[in-house]
Amino acid sequence: MRLLQLLALLASTLSVGLMAGLFAGFSYAVMPGLKILDDRSWIAGMQHINKVILNGWFLPAFLGSVLFTAAALALNWFSGDRSASPWILAAFLLALFMFIVTSAVNVPMNDRLAAAGDPASIADPAALRASIESRWIAWNTVRGVSSVLSLLALAWALVVHGRNS
Repeated sequence: MRLLQLLALLASTLSVGLMAGLFAGFSYAVMPGLKILDDRSWIAGMQHINKVILNGWFLPAFLGSVLFTAAALALNWFSGDRSASPWILAAFLLALFMFIVTSAVNVPMNDRLAAAGDPASIADPAALRASIESRWIAWNTVRGVSSVLSLLALAWALVVHGRNS
């Protein structure tokens, strides 16, 4: 049971860490890099990123951040030694918050960009960009901070788990 708990904690830490890194990378590199583009190029860039990110690397990390952390919590809770449970619960709630923000806020903005069609034929690309860019960046920061805090909680849960082995 201890090995299974450890594997679930490691899987959750890895997937949450990948998401934290992705959102951080968007915050300090991708969005500042896109910011210098004209409106049509910015829209085209975001549309392309939103297409290619849905792949075999992103989805396991994104879904795994919640599912593996839930599994780690359940395994820890039912093992009898619940010393790491508060940290895993905090990590789960933070990962779930990241998942909800992504699904309820960022994805609808991405869908709106996709629905706008070819950037060359958008009547007012500046208005579309203005309605999305700053809000998308702000919510990316929120989900990034949530993921980093979840990662920290999981790291501490690993320490607690290791101490009790």
